[in-house]
Amino acid sequence: MTDPWVALEPGADPAERARMLRLAHETFTEAGTVPRPVRPVVADSWRRSARAGVGPDGSASVELMDGDLGVYRAEHPLARVMPLFRELLGTFAADGEHLLAVCDAHGRLLWVEGHASTRRQAGLMNFVPGARWAETAVGTNAPGTAVALDRPVQVFAAEHFIRRVQPWTCAAAPVHDPRTGRVLGAVDITGGDGLAHPHSLGFVQAVARAAESHLALLVPELPAAGLPELTALGRDEARLVTGGRRIRLSRRHSEIMVLLTRHPEGLTGDELLCALYEDESVTPVTLRAELARLRRVLGPGLLASRPYRLTVPVESDVSVVERRLETGAVTAAATAYSGPLLPASQAPSVVRLRHRLADGLRTALIARRDPDLLADWAHTPWGEDDFEVWRALVAARPTAAARSRLAALEAELSAPGVRRRGVAAQEALRPRP
Repeated sequence: MTDPWVALEPGADPAERARMLRLAHETFTEAGTVPRPVRPVVADSWRRSARAGVGPDGSASVELMDGDLGVYRAEHPLARVMPLFRELLGTFAADGEHLLAVCDAHGRLLWVEGHASTRRQAGLMNFVPGARWAETAVGTNAPGTAVALDRPVQVFAAEHFIRRVQPWTCAAAPVHDPRTGRVLGAVDITGGDGLAHPHSLGFVQAVARAAESHLALLVPELPAAGLPELTALGRDEARLVTGGRRIRLSRRHSEIMVLLTRHPEGLTGDELLCALYEDESVTPVTLRAELARLRRVLGPGLLASRPYRLTVPVESDVSVVERRLETGAVTAAATAYSGPLLPASQAPSVVRLRHRLADGLRTALIARRDPDLLADWAHTPWGEDDFEVWRALVAARPTAAARSRLAALEAELSAPGVRRRGVAAQEALRPRP
């Protein structure tokens, strides 16, 4: 079989490309197996589509209509960057007989604009505002798959899971909330063979990043609004920004602040004692003295007692990473993670949180199988001995250097008395602030 990806080279015959991809697609849908020429991102998407019960002859359903659609669009965060999308993509879409489309985090199309004739053709397959184009609803497609994977995706012709969509080519990139990292939706460009070029994906990705930058200007970060911000990842001593001051906290004060930011309802003295000290001989008097010193460092009005609590919300880099993981924004979570939480701390509650956060992120990275993200983790002080991550990296990108490092780790682990390294190995690592 001729490799269909030869047809993606500049000047290749689009009809031959579509024919070869369609042959690969038919082989998958009829036999349930994925032939070698299909890209891994497409093959994985086809499997997810099949597991979701999507049929190759299905179609999208319209979930939002008329007034409901108008209200939903007006209140959606991406409405604030639609002028930017139109400025950057509108002329390109109209002149190239393409479509500019924007979907929400559920894959529902909010706006579909562009060449009139192309819009009419797209309407025949319900590629219209209000229709749900999630991967679980209509199978492999750029906006739906980009939201599902939280990464830019380009889908060519017969790579689409549903047959009626196979004449089309599309490229989409997710757009994130710049403060929380939550996926807001995706911006997409859809059309014919003219989009079958890698530059189309780079273009739409650049537009998505521009939208995120614009949203960041519209919605300032919490510290700029006067609320405190705590930075505790990758540091033995946390940094607090409050009231225009930058305060470097002691190790014990860092632990107390991390715990109080996670318990806005407050903690009693006994709860703080259990959370902070392994040694039961530490008395409440010792803790009260630490809290009194912390109150003087923070200034008046920020730390209250009975129970001990912070009087205003405090944003922390720990909560940013957690929110991004919860919403599936793995790339954004990895970007915000600057190292283990207070790596020198032995406070029981801090140690548990440190393990949970690091393990949750590395598990997400391994599941995502993105070689760039895995490589970034593997080449950090806390990831250089992480066997599971190196193994995942070799599976995703088997370079000679990665294979050599994995072999060295395997040799170390096979030595008598050596246990597998993972998150536990990070405890000995202390990234400097």
